[in-house]
Amino acid sequence: MSTSKKDREHPILVIAGTNRPGALAEIVANYYVSILAKEGKQAQLLSLNRLEPDFIVKALYANKGKDPAFNTLVREIEQAQKMVFIVPQYNGSFPGVLKTFIDGLEVGAADQGKVFRYKKCALVGVSKGYQGNILGLSHLTDILEYLGMQVLPIKPYLSRISPPSMEAFEAHPRYLTRLQEQAKHFIRF
Repeated sequence: MSTSKKDREHPILVIAGTNRPGALAEIVANYYVSILAKEGKQAQLLSLNRLEPDFIVKALYANKGKDPAFNTLVREIEQAQKMVFIVPQYNGSFPGVLKTFIDGLEVGAADQGKVFRYKKCALVGVSKGYQGNILGLSHLTDILEYLGMQVLPIKPYLSRISPPSMEAFEAHPRYLTRLQEQAKHFIRF
């Protein structure tokens, strides 16, 4: 499949929803980028590992829009028309760093379609527990829809993946199939 001009201008952004080093979310996010490439779609990874440890002070509240490092990530969000969130389970929901990252973006009335409003997204839950972060994806869905995103209703919940490694992830072939199926639906979404 060839990549269209529109796809080159607006790649799909795959967001690894934690800043924890060596996290399963980043492994799955990299795999998702490769799925999209096989489908002829340009995709790029946005890892929250790129957030500076003190981004809460440097990029939020009175400093919103003033931090060059954070603004680089903002531009990647703004350039994407579609996003895939790979979301690990933390304390029965999704990571606080992902919520804080969202809080640092211009959302709501200030968004005007640049960040989330009118854009489309897909969600994937990952966990070493047995629910695959079903509650976290529910919480995140509510937030993203409130911010004006259209959320693909097909949400794979990938559970019981431990330790966080490609080998442990690949030990569940049905998960690989679920992600491939979701990606095909998301491309048409």
